[in-house]
Amino acid sequence: MGRRRWRDGSGVLVVGGEAGGVSVRVPLEIAGSYRARTKGLLGRDSVEGAILLSPANSVHTLRMRMPIDVAYLDRRFVVIAVRTMRAGRIGLPRLRSRHVLEAEAGAMAEWGVKAGVQVAVVEG
Repeated sequence: MGRRRWRDGSGVLVVGGEAGGVSVRVPLEIAGSYRARTKGLLGRDSVEGAILLSPANSVHTLRMRMPIDVAYLDRRFVVIAVRTMRAGRIGLPRLRSRHVLEAEAGAMAEWGVKAGVQVAVVEG
């Protein structure tokens, strides 16, 4: 599969849908550049959907205005862990994490994003 460099832009996060199940499609911002990853959700009051930070293995919520859900993904986009972080926190790096998803607190549970779940990113 090789290492892929994501470019800043938009796309769709697809959760579930294996074995004939129903998939959830979520609007996604892609932050692939250093500048976009560094900014993330800082200074925002809300986010429509989620943001993908890649490559990334940790995040912080310093100067954030809202609590967020953080999902750590391995290189194949399998969820390693999901955490809710309040503003003003520093998250520890996850060793196998290659990508991080951020969304408003509570959103990941609604979408079915939890440890062991495979997600996909469709650029567009």
